[in-house]
Amino acid sequence: MTTPFPAPEERHDPYAVLRLPEFRRFISARFCITLAMQIQAVVVGWQIYDLTKDPFSLGLIGLAEAIPSITVALYAGHVADMVPRKRIIMTVLAVLLFCSLALLAYTLDVGHVLRVWGTLPIYAIIFLSGIARGFMGPAVFSFMPQLVKDRKLYANAITWSSTTWQAASVAGPAIGGLVYAFGGVTMAFGVDAALVLCSFLFYSFIAGRPLPATEGPKLNIKESLQTGLKFVFGNQIILSALALDMFAVLFGGAVILLPVFASDILKVGPEGLGILRSAPAIGSVGMALFLAYRPITHNAGKKMLWCVAGFGACMIGFGLSNVFWLSFGLLLISGLLDSVSMIIRSTLIHTFTPEHMKGRVSSVNNIFVGSSNEIGSFESGLAAKLLGVVPSVVFGGSMTLLIVGFTAWKADKLRKLSF
Repeated sequence: MTTPFPAPEERHDPYAVLRLPEFRRFISARFCITLAMQIQAVVVGWQIYDLTKDPFSLGLIGLAEAIPSITVALYAGHVADMVPRKRIIMTVLAVLLFCSLALLAYTLDVGHVLRVWGTLPIYAIIFLSGIARGFMGPAVFSFMPQLVKDRKLYANAITWSSTTWQAASVAGPAIGGLVYAFGGVTMAFGVDAALVLCSFLFYSFIAGRPLPATEGPKLNIKESLQTGLKFVFGNQIILSALALDMFAVLFGGAVILLPVFASDILKVGPEGLGILRSAPAIGSVGMALFLAYRPITHNAGKKMLWCVAGFGACMIGFGLSNVFWLSFGLLLISGLLDSVSMIIRSTLIHTFTPEHMKGRVSSVNNIFVGSSNEIGSFESGLAAKLLGVVPSVVFGGSMTLLIVGFTAWKADKLRKLSF
């Protein structure tokens, strides 16, 4: 009797999702809108600080975006599970295009009526864009798996989507700083608006998808939101991963204070600001490309905890540094570590969440993690006002380390997570 040879292991294809034409259009659209938002963030931050010379004013930018984003988040998740996702995305992009054109108008002669109000119109435009981006997150998050279909490709799709986002985050700040420095604020906002339009056009060439079939009777909005919240808060792995990233970003992020470091501590001007803003994303792109070839499967939870701890340590080092290239290197390493955490978190959410609930679960994710970027910006600005810029960054990194230790102690299921 002969013994059959064991079947060979299925070989990992790092380019599997890139062979899908509509996924390529999706990541191209995401690249353009991310590039636009990064350029806008750099230019608005420098413009506000140039006008006010107040780090607290930079924190208010984050607050102006976070308040509307948090306010609409749960409803946006409900809408993403009830309305075709492409329709939501196209509407949001139209609003974001209007916001970019409004910022452009503020810098032109036609904007002199707005400029008599000082920086208030800028905050108002950011507030409106915060509403739009609150709806964008759940729609994009739940639309992507509809383009992929095969659940085995989720991790690959998330990795390439993350790589695209991070690549735009590398190029965006550098382009924004350089265009602002050599072409002026008007040209920078013109480039921003053109990229939003390109994203709109890429999405227009992706076919719409029907909503996934729901389980059980149709729910009203209250029941729908309650179902999504119960799912998240009843799943220790998802909840602990969201909470870990939320508090790490809330306390550990120092991006909003980079104009202060570039202007007053490192003294490198808007060109240096663009380079510093790009540093975390450069690290993230490098790690994401590595993970496309070597995806994380074993001990994912432990690796996530160690990477968030490393992120906090990098923030402490960055706060204490007054050497430009050392600061750049620490930000680069922080992005590398943050990329691991983000990919693991996104993969576990996509893996453990039913298709018909992804909009609502994504909205909770946006509240926990997405909006913590903006709330963290406000916290950083406020802490810098009260403690000073350097002590506030060191304090935030130290708090991140404490949060990682507490999560590792309490969330045993996350600690043991493997894919």
